[in-house]
Amino acid sequence: MQALFVQIKCDLGKSYEVAAAIADKEISSEIYSTAGQWDLLVKFYIEDGIDIGHFVNEQVHSVAGIRDTLTIMTFRAF
Repeated sequence: MQALFVQIKCDLGKSYEVAAAIADKEISSEIYSTAGQWDLLVKFYIEDGIDIGHFVNEQVHSVAGIRDTLTIMTFRAF
């Protein structure tokens, strides 16, 4: 399993709807609201060998109300 984080910028007033839609898809481990440039920080675990770009494109970008994303790949947990 590989962990990755995706920071999400939502359309104005849509943060809670986007968070709920991602939670309903049951694809994330944790979802946090954040302050600043990004509205949400979402942690995903994906199986080894799964293409991260395809996962984010197909599973995350398909959620209505998302304006922009920044994917942070992880390498090792301490």
